[in-house]
Amino acid sequence: MVVTDRSGLFPALVKGLACAMAFSQIATAATLPQDNVDVLYHRYEGGGMVIDGPSVLVRKSAGPQVSVSGQYYVDMVSAASVDVVALASEYTEERTEYTFGVDYLHEDSILSLGYTNSSENDYEANTVYFSASQEFFGGMSTVTLGYARGQDEVGVRGNESFSEDADRQNYQLGLSQVMTRNSLLGVDLEVVTDEGYLENPYRRNRYIDPDAERGFRYQPERYPETRASFSVATRALYYLPYRASIRGEFRYFSDSWGIDAQTFELAYVHALNPRWTLEGRARYYVQDEADFYSDLYAFENSQTHLARDKEMSAFSGTTLGGGVVYEWKQTSLPGVQRLQASLLVDWLDFSYDNFRDVTASGGFLPGEEPLYSFDAFVTRASLILEY
Repeated sequence: MVVTDRSGLFPALVKGLACAMAFSQIATAATLPQDNVDVLYHRYEGGGMVIDGPSVLVRKSAGPQVSVSGQYYVDMVSAASVDVVALASEYTEERTEYTFGVDYLHEDSILSLGYTNSSENDYEANTVYFSASQEFFGGMSTVTLGYARGQDEVGVRGNESFSEDADRQNYQLGLSQVMTRNSLLGVDLEVVTDEGYLENPYRRNRYIDPDAERGFRYQPERYPETRASFSVATRALYYLPYRASIRGEFRYFSDSWGIDAQTFELAYVHALNPRWTLEGRARYYVQDEADFYSDLYAFENSQTHLARDKEMSAFSGTTLGGGVVYEWKQTSLPGVQRLQASLLVDWLDFSYDNFRDVTASGGFLPGEEPLYSFDAFVTRASLILEY
């Protein structure tokens, strides 16, 4: 038996949103992206998991109004997390992702269309996305609308007859506004609906059983077949007079499973000279537990829906990160107009309020094990060549 983690937390920390229409930056102008080659190596290590791999993005214009792009992304996973150790043995797997996109510029509007395929040996995800961005008032205001549709196929290793589907839809509305010559403000709204098989077939929850050797047994998780979530994010960017900028963000999330979450982030960028830039950021995340979550149920099948995924519990996380960026404009390299190299490192610390470490030694009674916590490092090294 293999236990995997499809909560989305760890891949998101490494890569960000898989969907290319995520509006994580404040738009400033209706221009096509610059032709470039972007090579990235990412590595996540913590909580018994190592996730690393390369990413290559190539973007090329096809005339003054069209830009096409393709991306190849790999996650190589080696897992011995608390979930895996409690139920099975360490495992390794690989996920590959391909994204193809096209952007079309018409006056003050940009239309984007793309397709993403993500594949591993027991999970297949296909997503189509579309977005439209329109500038107003001479580029002072930008409105962006987006939609994505994803269809996932869930399998189980060693069981060829197991096949379940999940359907996902994502709606986004973004607004960015130039407030002053030195400041920008952005607001993003997002609604996501999920329907189908939404649990992880490898995960188990536990319930009290006095006849069991450890005082509890495991049973499969059962999630609702629908989920709707809503989030709103506000971002502000201010350019300081000494070649620096500061950015703040607040995001609120709520879903139909009873999870409410808040994210607070502050980032600072300082240019030492025309080529070298230092970056730093601090982030704090906190969430409530899902309505049907429990670390330990009173008895077998005690309720309709059952979950012990730690990402469904109440927990908080702190991120401290920093890095250095080197930029070389008008290079002497043939055909290369700009080169940028960066190295960014994040330290993450997570503390769980009601998820207990069943692997802890000491002969604890069920429900009295120590609360789980862990830290991790995320490293990203990238090289961008614009031509």
